[in-house]
Amino acid sequence: MTTPLVEMRQIDKRFGAVQALRGVDLTLQPGEVLGLVGDNAAGKSTLMKILSGALQPDGGQILFRGEPVRFASPAEARRRGIEMVYQDFALCDNLDVARNVFLGRWPLRAWGIVDRAAMQRAAEAMLRRLRIDIPAVTLRVRALSGGRRQSVAIARALSFDPAVLILDEPTANLSPGATQEVLRVVAGLRAHGVGVIFISHRLQEVFEIGDRVTVLKQGRHVATCRVRDATEEEVLELIVTGGRPGAGAGAPPPAG
Repeated sequence: MTTPLVEMRQIDKRFGAVQALRGVDLTLQPGEVLGLVGDNAAGKSTLMKILSGALQPDGGQILFRGEPVRFASPAEARRRGIEMVYQDFALCDNLDVARNVFLGRWPLRAWGIVDRAAMQRAAEAMLRRLRIDIPAVTLRVRALSGGRRQSVAIARALSFDPAVLILDEPTANLSPGATQEVLRVVAGLRAHGVGVIFISHRLQEVFEIGDRVTVLKQGRHVATCRVRDATEEEVLELIVTGGRPGAGAGAPPPAG
């Protein structure tokens, strides 16, 4: 049996009087796209900030490749192979694509001079590997469409060669065409063995590229099911009702 990339067991998190997470479980397999869904107060981003080292849990355990871990910072999580891409892309609009992909890690020649040619070749190779269609890595990011900007943010995260990539609402505010471009890139990560956690309010997208989906409700884990065994309507009911018996029509999808 394959060892999961990530296991989060009984994770608790409190902010003052607010209990944001209550004994939440989550498992991610290698090469899997796991949808993480729930309403605005479900705890999705809080759970992922814990996994990426930006927040510390108040209780529970995290295992990475079967080994117990605790990340004191995003830098520690990155060293282990966990990257998170936020909604705002966090790109430098005034810099070109290549410099954004390798931001803060530009290859240097003698006397500390940036090796632009080497950086551009490496950026081009990364974009080709991910099948990201950008006319030239010398273009400034501000000139790109929303979909291409998000793709550059994903390429930058993948330049760290992570085992786990967390995407927080990666298609928010994108056009339909740009959304499809980003979804194609995410779906293609399976071939590279990257485990992806895909936070989204758009169930159609989760069902288009996801393997499994985990539902949170008010800081609790409601269910995890295989996408092929469920429907969007069943998952939506879990989001709305929290799986309470008799709270809505239809049977919930199987857990597992």
